[in-house]
Amino acid sequence: MSLSYTAEHEWITGDEPATVGITPYAAEALGDIVYVELPEPGTEITAGDTCGELESTKSVSELYAPVTGVVVARNEAVIDDPSLINSDPQGEGWLFRVEVKEAGELLDEAAYQALIAS
Repeated sequence: MSLSYTAEHEWITGDEPATVGITPYAAEALGDIVYVELPEPGTEITAGDTCGELESTKSVSELYAPVTGVVVARNEAVIDDPSLINSDPQGEGWLFRVEVKEAGELLDEAAYQALIAS
């Protein structure tokens, strides 16, 4: 699976519709996620704008849209059981799917690894 990343620690697949989630680094930094607010299907999102929220036992973190497009699905399983994001952030813990109209500022794997190493 080919992934791109944002500086805000979201990942996105290159397929259509694209799947969006948060990185293992972000899941670890947040700690135990207890509440998830995701955009409804049909919602237009804009790259770089907030489109949801993740609440953990430590803090509340905004979710930023990695691309501009229309949300076509959201992962109801993570709404019911937010701990899926902690246990499998790049698998069962995906957040939503979007039909991409325009990509935002995305990083490749090497650039993302450099970002989290600094």
